[in-house]
Amino acid sequence: MRLAYESHRRKIERLYEDRASISRYGEYIDPHTTETKLGLFPVYENVPCRLSRIGMGTNRQTETVNEIAYETKLFISPDYEIKHGDVIEVTRNGVTRQYKAGEPTIYSSHQEVSLQRGGEA
Repeated sequence: MRLAYESHRRKIERLYEDRASISRYGEYIDPHTTETKLGLFPVYENVPCRLSRIGMGTNRQTETVNEIAYETKLFISPDYEIKHGDVIEVTRNGVTRQYKAGEPTIYSSHQEVSLQRGGEA
């Protein structure tokens, strides 16, 4: 039995209630100076997606720092090329958080990207 991938994809994409902006490290042309620079540059902005947390976060508190670390999964259209190491900012309900992308798994209907968020609370 063959799946109707387009129909399946449309149903999945109706669940995308979050928005992602994807940036990447590398060479880019500065639009103001037309110089080639090395750094973080935007690749996609305001892309529909869905964020899902995997498990509970770990709390590594010391006397000086309360570190947070947890893993999430991003569901997004397979039309976007996401690379390991990309910086992804996801906005959900007005709150924006920054993540680092792991290796994506691409399917006909969507792709899943493991995201790591680290930082201090």
